[in-house]
Amino acid sequence: MTTTPPAGTPAHTPARARIGLLGTGPWADRTQAPALAAHPGVDFVGVWGRRPEAAAKIAEAHGTRAYDDVDALFADCDAVALALPPDVQAPLAVRAARAGCHLLLDKPVATSADGARQVAEAAEEAGVASVVFFTLRFATGTSSWVAEQAAADGWFTAHAYWLGALFSPDSDSVYAASPWRGEKGALWDVGPHALSVLLPVLGDVTHLTASGGRADMAHLALRHASGASSTATLSLSAPPEASGVGVELRGAAGVTTLPNPWGPGAESFGAAIDALLESARTGTPHPCDARFGLRVTEILEQADAALTAARETAPRPATTA
Repeated sequence: MTTTPPAGTPAHTPARARIGLLGTGPWADRTQAPALAAHPGVDFVGVWGRRPEAAAKIAEAHGTRAYDDVDALFADCDAVALALPPDVQAPLAVRAARAGCHLLLDKPVATSADGARQVAEAAEEAGVASVVFFTLRFATGTSSWVAEQAAADGWFTAHAYWLGALFSPDSDSVYAASPWRGEKGALWDVGPHALSVLLPVLGDVTHLTASGGRADMAHLALRHASGASSTATLSLSAPPEASGVGVELRGAAGVTTLPNPWGPGAESFGAAIDALLESARTGTPHPCDARFGLRVTEILEQADAALTAARETAPRPATTA
């Protein structure tokens, strides 16, 4: 890509951006690697992972190479895409930024505000671009819908729900074996998606309350800077018959709902690649940059603390002798 980089950005700017992939799990294999390999503006440099044999398999499938040394991959790249558990992603993203690589991050950036802040600050200090892949902000249909609603005034309230059956007894999803999802649950896995829609439309969260439900169910009640309020219902343990995703907005203009379905993940990830390349070319931060990812993480951390406090103070079920 041809560009005049802002001060502090890497000087090397080829016609095709050299991008490497960090991660070898299902998301990397099924979404990110195919999107990188197919993108006309990308030279898919290689793959690094904590499982070298998996990295070699993905690399072979897409005609690229596997790296044993992650720093060697950074040295060969203009940018990196990360498909790693959040608390593995964050420190490696900091290293990549310091090596001069633009960052295409997964959500959540980390599972602590401190970890996400380190990523945002490293990107800013290095002068590299960053984009966090919140699917709904890049998918065909939903991305334009969010932009349209954010441009409208008079929203009164909203409700978002993301009810997945990932942890239902009959689930055969490859993502069900993810240790970090098992530990952190829906709040951290799908909560970022809900917030990525609610924040640009209704404004920053100024107050929240949270309560739990069955399994990993989380209910959030949010007040926003615009004066509007919203709720979010999140679970990865819903019965398959009850699963679904939606956002409903109500206000002076009436009622509108999130378009659904929103297209293949690889296609949406391709749009995120476009966004990163544009931000790197122009030096203009993307709305879904690492700083926005940090704010989402701060809200999730606050909600997590509220859920923990609610569980600790909840009355215990009565027992019978």
